[in-house]
Amino acid sequence: MMKQLLPQSQLRRSAAASAARSSTFWFLLHAFCCLISLFLGFRFSRLLFFLLFSSSALYAATSNNKSAVLRAITTTTTTTTTTTTTTNTFTLSFAAAGNPPPSNPDNLTAAALEEAAGSTQSHVVVGRHGIRIRPWPHPDPVEVMRAHRIMERVQEEQRRWYGVREARPVLVVTPTYSRAFQALHLTGLLHSLRNVPYPLTWIVVEAGGVTNATASMLARSNLTFVHVPFPEKMPLEWADRHATENRMRLHALRVIRERKMDGVVVFADDSNVHSMELFDEVQKVQWMAAVSVGILAHTGTAEQPRLTEEDKKNMPLPVQGPACNSSGHLAGWHTFNTLPFSGKTATVVGEAAPVLPKGLEWAGFVMNSRMLWKEAEGKPDWVKDLDAVGENGEEIENPLTLLNDASYVEPLGNCGKKVLLWWLRVEARADSKFPQGWVIEPPLEVVVPAKRTPWPETTMDVSSEMLDAKQEQEDRQLPRTNNRSARPRSTTTKRKGDVHN
Repeated sequence: MMKQLLPQSQLRRSAAASAARSSTFWFLLHAFCCLISLFLGFRFSRLLFFLLFSSSALYAATSNNKSAVLRAITTTTTTTTTTTTTTNTFTLSFAAAGNPPPSNPDNLTAAALEEAAGSTQSHVVVGRHGIRIRPWPHPDPVEVMRAHRIMERVQEEQRRWYGVREARPVLVVTPTYSRAFQALHLTGLLHSLRNVPYPLTWIVVEAGGVTNATASMLARSNLTFVHVPFPEKMPLEWADRHATENRMRLHALRVIRERKMDGVVVFADDSNVHSMELFDEVQKVQWMAAVSVGILAHTGTAEQPRLTEEDKKNMPLPVQGPACNSSGHLAGWHTFNTLPFSGKTATVVGEAAPVLPKGLEWAGFVMNSRMLWKEAEGKPDWVKDLDAVGENGEEIENPLTLLNDASYVEPLGNCGKKVLLWWLRVEARADSKFPQGWVIEPPLEVVVPAKRTPWPETTMDVSSEMLDAKQEQEDRQLPRTNNRSARPRSTTTKRKGDVHN
């Protein structure tokens, strides 16, 4: 009997031990899950509390020495029947070991407030960490300049390793003349040229001779420039203007040959918009190269009909530039199609109609200045002599006239796929008035007096006599009004004194 009971008791003890181990395992697993739920619930409740109950007006800022803590900025607005009072309260709490807080917040020095505001930390929480909001610009100007110097040094190293190893000078040729928009166009161009990171010489050819306005603007540009006069005056018709500008550019090329100026010649008109990448690409040219030029010619009026979807799809791409084959060599030219604008273009400068380029624009070509010299080492045979160009009085339409074989032109800008500049012609009427040198002399006349508000919807011609008469009338009315308003106050004050007595 005992032999039969012994295995059963052992079996019971083993079952009890296994049940104890199982209960312990499930208890630990339950406790672990509770801890995870508690942690996740705390995180979720914290974010929920931040989203629902946080206020953008509450900030906490702790200074470096832990002496002062900026707790809150409270704005209290009290409105009565006659006045509205707004009070800004700055609450500061100080540590026990620090100095006691001042009795009057107005006695706080500006340095203390700047120190408290400079160490402000935000309560913006994203994920596990808060985001520190720092005032911009950096509060320490020394650190700002140090960061700029580091960035400049990094850019210099990048250009030294990955850019042009031996940069060639850039010779920029610009034809111009005195007109209403000359200061506007030249200012934009000179700011672009000042950002070119290569040695640059600006050759400005001015039609009608050198003017003081253009000379003063070039002197303020801080660029190396050559101001060349051109005897002919700029005509008013666009066709004649294009031909005159071509002769001005050819005159600048002769100046480069006479002075033996070495570098890359870039034709930059004063009204064009240039990308800084253009001046990086021109460093790759060997003799003559071409880039893609965007044509901004769609300047119409409100009376013109809107284009349909089919017309928009069939509209040619307004780009002039080289077209390459599969091997990356020049195969032809992509020119601007002027047929849709037939009979709709402007003929006179300042006319409200689209202005189109005439053939291939000079702005889309760059060249090595040594191909203009009479004696240059390695000058190819397919380059004409500059003296033979235009000797019989023929018009020079584009720089391809300087070549015997145009197939040697090198395409730049990823084989013409990048538009590196935009061709634009925006001009005012020839008879429009504009301030010389943008200096207004004599001073401006008053059209609407300052005391008249709101401004009238229609413009009126107000003479100076009417303004003086109205001003005198208003000045006479002011003392009378002040006397009338002052008399009741004195009477009221006197009556109050009688009551007190």
